[in-house]
Amino acid sequence: MLKSFKTEINPTEEQKVRIRKTIGTCRFIYNFYLAHNKELHESGKKFMSSSQFRVWLNNEYLPSHPEYSWIKEAYSKSVTQAVNNGQTAFENFFKHKSAFPKFKKKGRSDVKMYFVRNNPKDCLCNRHRIKIPSLGWIRIKEKGYIPTTKDGNVIKSGHVSIKADRYYVSVLIEIPDKRTANNSSKGIGIDLGLKDSAIVSNRKTYKNINKSAKLKKLEKKLIREQRSLSRKYENLKKGGSTQKRNIQKQRLKIQKLHHRIDNIRTDYINKTIAEIVKTKPSHITIEDLNVSGMMKNRHLSKAVASQKFYEFRTKLLAKCKENGIELRVADRWFPSSKTCHCCKNIKKDLKLSDRVFRCDCGYIEDRDFNAALNLRDATTYEVA
Repeated sequence: MLKSFKTEINPTEEQKVRIRKTIGTCRFIYNFYLAHNKELHESGKKFMSSSQFRVWLNNEYLPSHPEYSWIKEAYSKSVTQAVNNGQTAFENFFKHKSAFPKFKKKGRSDVKMYFVRNNPKDCLCNRHRIKIPSLGWIRIKEKGYIPTTKDGNVIKSGHVSIKADRYYVSVLIEIPDKRTANNSSKGIGIDLGLKDSAIVSNRKTYKNINKSAKLKKLEKKLIREQRSLSRKYENLKKGGSTQKRNIQKQRLKIQKLHHRIDNIRTDYINKTIAEIVKTKPSHITIEDLNVSGMMKNRHLSKAVASQKFYEFRTKLLAKCKENGIELRVADRWFPSSKTCHCCKNIKKDLKLSDRVFRCDCGYIEDRDFNAALNLRDATTYEVA
């Protein structure tokens, strides 16, 4: 079974420089691949695949442009993956009619250093350190989190990323499959919302973490720091004495605050999912939410984005697969909130402000808990 692990690492200054150089090279190559194919398209020539582009780059372009010889200094597998990512972006644009591939901007795009296992001595992991091709041994901050290769686990591939001046490694490891199908015969339904993060049909409610005092305090601090950065930019435009170095410091401070808030939300999602899966239900049913449609409501868009519904669904699916639980996804038009769980009558005039569901048959229940019960007993669904 393949499983991914992500943790923070503590590289040396020399390793930090090499990581940043490799990531910068990958960003440059990705943008160069997009620009070259765009130029070929405008001149009426044939599209160049990733393999053709690499042959052209190594045999024709670099020999005639020695000023770009620094590209050869980066880890070759990482550069190859950057070109492959460019081809994937074009394929999605042509086949699935998605947006045209965007150029990656320095400091604003999530570019990673990819590595792969070529031989048994390439990717190794001990309790406190990990060996990465072209970087060597790097210390791990969270000791013992990644399964060690001494126990027979094999690292297939991975990548190194930078976020808010902190370095992370994510690895894909082949581990023995220890799944056991000793789940109960009962299923559960989960209704995701804004008032509360998740309402489960077993009467367990998970509160909205964004309403906690800790996160509210951090968001107020973030607003102050962003206002300070804005003043520095305005002062620089007017010809003031604000130094660019001070702007970089303030930007890093804001990035760290964003990162901390994101980590708190992600940690809460992980703990919520772990607690739900520990009950070992036979199936879990959730609703296919129209998040993009919800984001169009300017009064709710910020609250919807902070709930991270897509991340919740993705991680729940991974946990369900790991524990042998069937994840059912009800259609987005399924009237889970408007249907009476007792008599199955649909109340069409139910408003968003009605927090208690009252049916003519005498059934009275909390709106969200009623929706969770209907999702649990849903008969029309798709297995994720």
